Amino acid sequence: MLPNFRKAFVSGVQKHHSRFFSASQTSARKGLVLGVYEKDKEDNRNNGVFTEAAAAFDRSVSGKLSEILSVSGPPLKKGKSRMFYGLHQDFPSIAVVGLGKKGAGVCGKEYWDYSKENIRSAVAVGCRQFQDLEIPHVEVDPCGDSQSAAEGAVLGLFDYNEFKSKKSTQVTPQLHGSGDAKAWEKGVLYGEGQNLARRLMEAPANHVTPTIFADTIEQKLFPFSDRVTVHKRAKAWIESEQMGAFLSVAKGSDEPPVFLELHYSGSPDTNQAPLVLVGKGVTFDSGGISIKPASGMDAMRADMGGAATVCSAIVTAAALKLQVNIIGLAPLCENMPSGKANKPGDVVKAKNGKTIQVDNTDAEGRLILADALCYAHNFNPRAIVNAATLTGAMDVALGSAAAGVFTNSDWLWEQLHKASVVTGDRVWRMPLFQHYTRQIAESALADLNNIGKYSRSGGACTAAAFLQEFVTASHWAHLDIAGVMSNKDEVPYLRKGMSGRPTRTLVEFAAALASGS
Repeated sequence: MLPNFRKAFVSGVQKHHSRFFSASQTSARKGLVLGVYEKDKEDNRNNGVFTEAAAAFDRSVSGKLSEILSVSGPPLKKGKSRMFYGLHQDFPSIAVVGLGKKGAGVCGKEYWDYSKENIRSAVAVGCRQFQDLEIPHVEVDPCGDSQSAAEGAVLGLFDYNEFKSKKSTQVTPQLHGSGDAKAWEKGVLYGEGQNLARRLMEAPANHVTPTIFADTIEQKLFPFSDRVTVHKRAKAWIESEQMGAFLSVAKGSDEPPVFLELHYSGSPDTNQAPLVLVGKGVTFDSGGISIKPASGMDAMRADMGGAATVCSAIVTAAALKLQVNIIGLAPLCENMPSGKANKPGDVVKAKNGKTIQVDNTDAEGRLILADALCYAHNFNPRAIVNAATLTGAMDVALGSAAAGVFTNSDWLWEQLHKASVVTGDRVWRMPLFQHYTRQIAESALADLNNIGKYSRSGGACTAAAFLQEFVTASHWAHLDIAGVMSNKDEVPYLRKGMSGRPTRTLVEFAAALASGS
């Protein structure tokens, strides 16, 4: 008897309010995302616990939302949603989303804030439902954390379809009710920053060459030209800087290399030592003469993920007006197997004078980063952080759970780790033992070997040890982001495709430096 009552009740409510839904056809269609927490064991309510905004909405419709929710099915689980229609004249469509347990907070084992992650995931689910219904305007319940709600909405709605005839509906999410507007706007900027990195990484390599990449970032930074200087260094400049390792990779392609240099002056103290962010910018990686298998090679359009995340983080820092000085460096090139390309066994010289035996041309990222890291020291940096989709071994080690961090600084590790707990885009510390340094120092022809003595063992660690040979700064960290380059279904609020990780963690890290926390 209860199922029949439930069916009749839901039908009756929707018919009773159909005039509201019909009226909405003549005005702009608008949706509303509202949150509900899982009920406590002692709680007798059948529909969970509403957020403040959801409870206010329920009162505005005389309790009909709680009534219809209680008979529409079992209590909403975390990350699930349920749609209702015709309850309110201003919002013909309403998505109620499950937020999990209220006040879940930071988990010491998972190293992230469950409350924030639950909000991001739930809001993303609700917003996507409206996108599928082609409803362009959506108001979002702040769910007690306006920034996380905004991040979930902006990240969840991103869909790369620039070369498809059929486009997804462009949805504009807005803050609902009396949430924190400043925190919402901050979350929007965080999400848009990561989406910029996703867009760059997802784009076909013939549409994002080194030159186009640099031009795109310059365009994104143009609104902040009072605080940002952009230098797009051409091949002649790279040669004058004696960046032989970078040039050795670039020479295999007909696309000219670009050394992109960004200066963001956000601190009122012009003498403040800058944070230097360095990103690997291989806009397509064929592997060179040591060519990759054809299967999956198309994903190597995203081998500039390090440069994409670093540059997007600086764009976001500028939009947020963070009071910190940041310099971004991105060596941009392609790795192609032409007659001019590096050959296995070639020896090249880096900017600091060290010679490198190139035994595998597919280990090219460390070559271009070597010269960029040397150059980074010219700015007397407060810290150097580089990001790179560097090794498949990193994906094997950690998968997509976290980016690997190799660092010579406990302080820097702590700052990056704290930032990642906030963003949910985690990092995990990896070893920089002399054990690995000895392996890359054994070379028959040069000072260093670009793949090390045992090429298949500890590949991510030997790659990091190689980079350390070009670092003298006391605070340096290398983020190997190969494992987090793409998303299948691991991060609920990101669609399948290139992830843009860990852009928000880099922004949060810079924001903490700016605030002095």
